[in-house]
Amino acid sequence: MTQTEKIVQWAVDRNLHTASPDKQMLKLVEELGELAEGMAKGKPEQVADSIGDIYVVLTILSTQLGIDIEECIALAYDEIKDRKGRMIDGVFVKEADLPKEGD
Repeated sequence: MTQTEKIVQWAVDRNLHTASPDKQMLKLVEELGELAEGMAKGKPEQVADSIGDIYVVLTILSTQLGIDIEECIALAYDEIKDRKGRMIDGVFVKEADLPKEGD
């Protein structure tokens, strides 16, 4: 059983799959805030914990919405796999968003 399957089973065992996706979305924002705090304060353990928590919350949210999170990941990867661009000030900018010559 994958970690994602374990998360889904954990959620189903606690009837979280029937709970409100709106509340789960609020939980996602809370976890994102904890990630931002960990990044801002240089706390790598908090960052790692927050990333894991975000994945758990997203997995439960997708389950509540009847969407397979693995399919979401596959769609996202298909969208980026051939993307070209470059790093600008530490941020990857896709080719379509790069400034044009003379801009």
